[in-house]
Amino acid sequence: MVRRTKEEAQETRSAILEAAERAFYERGVARTTLADIATLAGVTRGAIYWHFSNKADVVQAMLDSLHEPLDALAEACENQDEVDPLGCMRKLLIHLFHQVAIDPKTRRINEILFHKCEFTDEMCDLRRQRQVAMIDCNTRIELTLSNAIHRQQLPKTLDVRRAAICFHAYIDGLLGQWLLVPDSFELHKEAESWVDVGLDMLRLNPGLRTSDKTESESSSLQP
Repeated sequence: MVRRTKEEAQETRSAILEAAERAFYERGVARTTLADIATLAGVTRGAIYWHFSNKADVVQAMLDSLHEPLDALAEACENQDEVDPLGCMRKLLIHLFHQVAIDPKTRRINEILFHKCEFTDEMCDLRRQRQVAMIDCNTRIELTLSNAIHRQQLPKTLDVRRAAICFHAYIDGLLGQWLLVPDSFELHKEAESWVDVGLDMLRLNPGLRTSDKTESESSSLQP
């Protein structure tokens, strides 16, 4: 009986998220109410509040579902014992681009995130959640880049913090542009090339190197 109750609760939660995805995609997040989602899902508003505190939590849960398939690759990138951290990150990003391009659900959720999610006063909780997520993503990229430096895949003089922010912005920019203007380039077919452009930026761009002053100061601190 308990198992059946848990199964029903999970089914209800899934139905709410599927309904929210449809509503957000059609109307945008700001114009969608929890009542709209409840009607589409065939549940009461009380059922929604049983699973989620507010609309921001619904959006965040929907976004979290995108990350689960990539978690194993992301953890490998950040693992200090990984012998090919850049290769892991390359594989992760190619997989991400392919999924966005060919999987309708992944594409819809990303379109909601990039182009249909307005940070109004009502959505201040979501804004804070997205800020935390962005900082966390930058930190995880920094870990990967540090591992790549340790494995001699990137220059020792790479400014890891600046490079992580720049690389993150590059990936987000590509996704945002393709989702808005999908005819501008073929994300699926060109995924490997676009990822390699970003990796070459990390390897070769002099603007992502530490300054001579910083290097000399660091050297002077060595015993």
